Amino acid sequence: MKNNRLTTLLITSLVLGAFNQASTAEDKDNTWLHCGQVIDTEEGAVLGQRFIQISGNTIAAVTKQKPNTDDIINLSKKTCLPGLMDMHVHLESEMNPKSYIEGFTLNPADLVLRAQHFGMKTLLAGFTTVRNPGDTANVTIALRNAVNQGIVDGPRIYSAGKSIATTGGHADPTNGTNAKLMGDPGPKQGVINSTDDAKKAVRQRYKEGADFIKITATGGVLSLAKSGQNPQFTDEEVKAVIDIANDYGMHVAAHAHGSEGMLRAIKAGITTIEHGTYMTEEVMKAMKKHGTYYVPTIIAGKFVGEKAEVDGFFPEIVRPKARAVGPQIQKTFAKAYDYGIKIAFGTDSGVSAHGDNAKEFQYMVEAGMPAMEAIQSATITTAKLLDNDKIGVIKPGNLADIIAVDGNPVKDIKLLQDVKFIMKDGKVYKQ
Repeated sequence: MKNNRLTTLLITSLVLGAFNQASTAEDKDNTWLHCGQVIDTEEGAVLGQRFIQISGNTIAAVTKQKPNTDDIINLSKKTCLPGLMDMHVHLESEMNPKSYIEGFTLNPADLVLRAQHFGMKTLLAGFTTVRNPGDTANVTIALRNAVNQGIVDGPRIYSAGKSIATTGGHADPTNGTNAKLMGDPGPKQGVINSTDDAKKAVRQRYKEGADFIKITATGGVLSLAKSGQNPQFTDEEVKAVIDIANDYGMHVAAHAHGSEGMLRAIKAGITTIEHGTYMTEEVMKAMKKHGTYYVPTIIAGKFVGEKAEVDGFFPEIVRPKARAVGPQIQKTFAKAYDYGIKIAFGTDSGVSAHGDNAKEFQYMVEAGMPAMEAIQSATITTAKLLDNDKIGVIKPGNLADIIAVDGNPVKDIKLLQDVKFIMKDGKVYKQ
């Protein structure tokens, strides 16, 4: 009889102990944020005081009622909003007078370490999700995997791997090299010259783990080639890229400065136009018809325009292109906004400095976009572009990507250049 009672007491004790441990563990997994204000990116409204419950990496509740717990992060004098997103970064590098030489002196291992460093600068600027349209040696695919596995810290990354170009076009990796090094790169290296090449290049990117595809539909500013505007894909080539990408569940982004290259890409079904410098009314009309997103990158235009006047910063073949493009992108942005084009936030950071991403908001507002819409362009709009309904809005069930700033960024957009609190996936990176 005694043994039975002892056994019962022992079992009860073990069960209660396990229950208490589970309760304690559950409490540790729950954190509350006390926000003075919250930006509702769905409704485009600034809400009053809210308490946000974080369970693991997920938002569990958003309420006006103060919770009965002491585990509260005090942001009561700050405005909380979803983690920001930048749809055009190049994490592996940052433009400097030695950039063109670094292509010959740096190894992939150097690039991936730089990418992690620049990724952290981006995250600590309040950008919890980025899209990386083009890299070398798939370093941002490797970094994305390492971040997802918890091996290193960084923003959530969507990577295109190597951009797809045409021979001699923007993103042909052998432009400007001597004949011995130039060779004849093909689809594996991201260079195509036919519809068959286009299909193989897309499938190669899929094989290597890309999240989406990037093409260079026109010439570019920083490539060692004369034209920055000419179309560089035929109608058939760009359509082949998009058709195969869609088969594999990937969207396609198009670097484009000249209007003809943009039109070819838009009519073929491109998802985004990056830069869009010399966008015409015909292009804007086509974008509205096809629902194409515009990723403007104003800050990159300003950066190259300034550096074009610094002797030795760019090769001479680049300087006239940079001078022309620099002041134009912000003007184009103003026209595109007035026309009603869908705008997704993007900076081309890596041209300009990583961590300065939020300056783009200031330039967007200067060009006529209301501050709330600028914020939405980097939250709910970018979430739709990425087809991810778990980010971009602070609401139950979404991932706990939350930042906070002093004051109200809807009244002063420059406040986003000094983020005070950063949480990504429920982990606090800055407080």
